[in-house]
Amino acid sequence: MGGPDVVARFSRFRRTLRSPRLGSSQPVSGHPESGQPGSSRLGSGRLVSLALISLGLGLALLPLQIQRWSQAPRTVLFSDPSLIGSLASNGADPKGLINEGQRPDPLDFSEAELRDLNRRFGVHGPQPKLAQLFTEGLDQLQPLRVHTLSRVEELQPIILSESRRHHINPMLVAAVLFDELQHAKPGEDTPLMAESGLFHTHGPAQLGIGELQKQGLLSQNATSEQINAARQQLLDPDRNVQVLVGKFARLSKALSLPRQHLLMASSSPRDAKALATLAYLHNGKLDYPGRILRYMQDPELHGLIYGTRTSRTSPLI
Repeated sequence: MGGPDVVARFSRFRRTLRSPRLGSSQPVSGHPESGQPGSSRLGSGRLVSLALISLGLGLALLPLQIQRWSQAPRTVLFSDPSLIGSLASNGADPKGLINEGQRPDPLDFSEAELRDLNRRFGVHGPQPKLAQLFTEGLDQLQPLRVHTLSRVEELQPIILSESRRHHINPMLVAAVLFDELQHAKPGEDTPLMAESGLFHTHGPAQLGIGELQKQGLLSQNATSEQINAARQQLLDPDRNVQVLVGKFARLSKALSLPRQHLLMASSSPRDAKALATLAYLHNGKLDYPGRILRYMQDPELHGLIYGTRTSRTSPLI
């Protein structure tokens, strides 16, 4: 729609406003400040005229605005932006990223996929809504978040070394540890509570002795003494992280996931789906992968894993 057409429309609209139907050419008695009825009719006529002029001008310029909107460049959003810079050195090509509006949702598991995962690994649906609300409420507690981040920071060396050894994305490991530590039950990481048998999972990553058996680290016919010793192993933070990374390596092999490159949610939809599946199989609840993928994009958590620690030097030295 060109400029001359807009001007012609506006000219026709102005001629319409000058017609006697609006009363602009009729004599009106009274002074604007006299409070007489004539002044009220005059003010109303002016307001109506101004409103119609503004409306007509807006309608006349609307085609030009629509044309500008259609020609404006659109912003392309990429998923997992915090991982692009730090993990690009592992062979991922940032140019190969897909428009967020076109890529499939990695959290969208089909009925066939859910049935297969349930058959092979025993997963199930999401946790109850009330439990989800409680989990979200805990995430809003800033002091708890600071404490959890400090605990993850203490595990940074073992996270990086074990992830590098098994070729597992360290942000996946850090995100799972953050979630499990953030929502841990009070006292469950003590030796006394572990020996009591009240809790079936232990340590920072909330792992059970069944995982030790699946990795061949504990006999299927273990004695009670061996089981107690295994529980104490899982209470050791470094050992717990080793078993967690080993679990992801075991699941990756069972799922026939590619091992020649590091899985990154930002590199391809297939990698994002693989990471979501690994998170799902760790916890077994369908709402869990969404939290883990969100934690993997947390800038502060990302900085703890890939940042460098610097000790402050006193100015007096």
